[in-house]
Amino acid sequence: MSNQYFENNDQLKSEIRELSYYIQGTTMLFLSDNGVFSKGNIDFGSSLLIRTAIEFEEGNAQKEALDVGCGYGTIGLTMAKIFPKIHVDMVDINLRAIDLAKQNQRKNFIENAEIFASNVYENIYKKYDLIVSNPPIRAGKKVVHAIVIGAKEHLKSGGSVWCVIQKKQGAPSLLQALEENGFEVHIRSKEKGYYVIQAIVN
Repeated sequence: MSNQYFENNDQLKSEIRELSYYIQGTTMLFLSDNGVFSKGNIDFGSSLLIRTAIEFEEGNAQKEALDVGCGYGTIGLTMAKIFPKIHVDMVDINLRAIDLAKQNQRKNFIENAEIFASNVYENIYKKYDLIVSNPPIRAGKKVVHAIVIGAKEHLKSGGSVWCVIQKKQGAPSLLQALEENGFEVHIRSKEKGYYVIQAIVN
């Protein structure tokens, strides 16, 4: 059976480890395991996305947010901790990641988040002010675009989707697709080949 982080493999050996992530005076603690994205460290792309989105969204702290492909919770739980007035829904197809994210929610004493299983937007039934994602590049362009472009159907007017993607892994084509689908597109950060993109629904 495949061991890809965007799939399920309940036969995969478990090796729990604890990671820490420091941001804005807050230390977040995360349990990680085999079979999830970036199991050994907080990946650079997710960190860049968090730092950039927090900077731009700081004045809009009372929002409904969604983290698509949340993994063990790095992005969604950190934003929920930094912005205690926002509510964050967090979804992933990987049930091991979902279980870890729920453990990490308790570990970091976060009450303003709800974590549940969903294949992209399959179990999403409301609209959000903000959608964030570090999309699973290895799942292929079709899945990445389903997450980022598909956010349009799940955003309120004026809402935005934030994502991070490397230039070499398809940032230019994603930017073009966003513009073609009527988003107002902004590159909010570029670092080490990573682009942090904000795309607004008008």
